[in-house]
Amino acid sequence: MTNGMSAHRAGETLLGTYLRDRRMKLDPAAFGLPPGRRRTPGLRREEVAQRANISPTWYTWLEQGRGGAPSADVLDRIARALMLTDVEREHLFLLGLGRPPEVRYRKNESVTPRLQHVLDALDPCPAFIRTAIWDMVAWNRAATVMLGDYGALPPDQRNALRIIFLDPRARAAQHDWESVARHVVGGFRVDAARAGAQAEVAPLVDELCRLSPEFRRMWRENEVGGARGEAVKHMRHPVLGPIAYEYSTFSVDGRTDLSMVIFNPATEADAEKIRSQIGAMPRGEEI
Repeated sequence: MTNGMSAHRAGETLLGTYLRDRRMKLDPAAFGLPPGRRRTPGLRREEVAQRANISPTWYTWLEQGRGGAPSADVLDRIARALMLTDVEREHLFLLGLGRPPEVRYRKNESVTPRLQHVLDALDPCPAFIRTAIWDMVAWNRAATVMLGDYGALPPDQRNALRIIFLDPRARAAQHDWESVARHVVGGFRVDAARAGAQAEVAPLVDELCRLSPEFRRMWRENEVGGARGEAVKHMRHPVLGPIAYEYSTFSVDGRTDLSMVIFNPATEADAEKIRSQIGAMPRGEEI
C-alpha cells in the first residue's frame, strides 16, 4: 500500500471514529425519540441516516471507514443531524475533505464577551470584527477615535462599503481613496461569494450603485481581490494628522463567518498619538 493510500485510509478511519463518537453522545430524548431498549448509548445509525437523508448503509460504511469521500453537502447534512457546533462541524470537514467548510453567513449576530475583551486588550491598536458581508459588529476604543465611531451609527449603517463610499469623512481619511475603495470592493465581492450571501448583499449593492457612480463603476468591473493578509496603510486623522499602520486580517477561531482586522501603529510615535487621543475620550464614549 502506498503512502497516499495509507493516508487516505487513515483519514477514513478518523472520520468514522469521530462520527461514531458524536452519535453515541447524543440523547435520543432530545430528538423526541423513545429510549426503547438500546444496547448502546446515543442514536442508532439508521436514526442519524434518516435525519441526514442519506442511505443507512452508506452512513454505516462511513463509520466503518469504508464509505469513500463524502461530498460537502452530505457532511453538512450529517453535521445538522448530529447537532454539531461550528467547531465540531469544521473538524468533521477537515477529517472528511481535508479542508474547512465554506463560510456561512449569519445575519446580525453579535460577538461573545470574550472576543470583545480581545479587541479591548489591543488598544492602542485600532481593531474591529466584521461579518462576511463587511458589517462591523465589534470594535475597540482605538478604532472609535481613529477609524470612526461605529457605535454612533444605526446597526444597518455599519457597513464598510457604505462608509467608504458614502461618508465624506472616511474618504478624507484615506491617503489613496481610489486604491482603498477598489481593495474594499474586491475583498467584499470575494467574501460575500464565499459565504453564499449574494442574495443578502443585493439590496446594498443596488443602493450603492444608485448613490455612488464610483461604486457602480468599480462593481461593474467585476474585479476580485483578497482583503486578507498583511499590508501597510496610511491614513489622515483630523486631529493627529498622518498615521501609518501595519494592518492584518485574521479569521476568528470557531467563527468562520467573522474576520478580525487589526491596525498596528507603524511607529511608537504613532502609537503614542493614539494613546493620547484615547485618553481624551469622554467616559460616555468608551466601548
